[in-house]
This record gives sequence, structure tokens and C-alpha cells, in this order.
Amino acid sequence: MNKNEKFVITINRELGSGGRTIGRKLAERLGVNYYDKALIQALQQKYHLSVADIETLKGRNHSWWADFKRNLSLGLNASQSQFYKMSLGCQPDMLTTDEMFDNEVEILKGIAEAESCVIAGRSGFFVFKDYPNHLNILIQAPLQNRIERVMRKQSLSEKEAIEVIEKVDKMRENYVNKYTKSSRYDTRNYDLVISSAGHTEDQIVDIIMAFIK
Repeated sequence: MNKNEKFVITINRELGSGGRTIGRKLAERLGVNYYDKALIQALQQKYHLSVADIETLKGRNHSWWADFKRNLSLGLNASQSQFYKMSLGCQPDMLTTDEMFDNEVEILKGIAEAESCVIAGRSGFFVFKDYPNHLNILIQAPLQNRIERVMRKQSLSEKEAIEVIEKVDKMRENYVNKYTKSSRYDTRNYDLVISSAGHTEDQIVDIIMAFIK
């Protein structure tokens, strides 16, 4: 990946690995915006963007995302969402609809067409697999590390943290299987796979920056 040209970095991560924070810190280090699924879904829900709407916007102006973002005053601070939370009652088999997935793909592509960025999400490695200047990263961590982080971040008991991790893992794997016909754990989907165990988030960012150079 050439950071001197327009690029997109995708980060897939296990819940409790610190991947979301690492992605945000990496974006800050590179001086680009950080986007995640929470922001993309919020845009879809608030502005009811459909594939047809996006195609219309693209037809009017190739830089539709840049103009759209400017009108919304979106920036680094606006795209820094909170730590992922799933209530214990959530159903792990509830998947994004096909229409929502198609919308998400179009928005993600629009972002990458307009600017260099870091994108955290379950389908990034698939959406940008043919993108000319991209880097796909997977952030993992041993289960106990993940449990401890989720307990700390969400104020849960160990049992509750394990339950949340199991549900999120299943939900994300189902999502990837359905829409990419692959597994989120298949390392062939990534250029770089990192375990965050024994490292601070800033140290992981240093590793990624060194890899890019």
C-alpha cells in the first residue's frame, strides 16, 4: 500500500481485541478519517439512503460523498463511535438485510472514491478486495484477554462477557459467510494479521505503520 496515494485500510477485529481503538488511532496517525459500521448504519437510517439514491448522487457529482459529508459536517470526531455494545438479550442470528448490505457497500465505495480512510467493519476486506491501493488487517486476541477487556469496557461479569463475545462472534461470522462466502477467520483475506496480546494499542499502530513503510 502506498500511503502517498489515495488508499483505504480495512480493519476486521475480534470483539475485545482493541481493534476499534487501534483503527481510530491509526487513522489519527495517518491524518485520515475513521469510519465504522455504526456510522454507516446511522447514515442509512437517518437519511434513508438507498442504492438508487446513491447512484443518483453519483450521477450528479462524482465526488458525492465529499459533498454529502461536507453538508453533514462529518469528520474525525463525528466518526468516533463508542465501544461496541450488545445486550445479553440480542439475537446473534439477526443479520443485515440484503438491501442494507448493498447500501453499505455503495456508501463504503463512495467514501473510498472520495478520500483516503480507515474503515472498520465486517465486510471491508471483501468490498475492497479489488481496490488498487488497499491494506486489509485482522486484529485478534486470546479469549481471556478479550473477556477481560469486555468486562472492563462494559462493566460485565465474566459470565456475561463470555456470553456477549460468543453472540457477537457468531453474528459476525454469519454475516461474513452470508455476504462474502468466506470466513472472517480466513487469513487469506488479509494482508496483515496481528494479535494484540502483550501490546498497547499505540504499539500495534506502530507495527502497522512499520508494515506500511
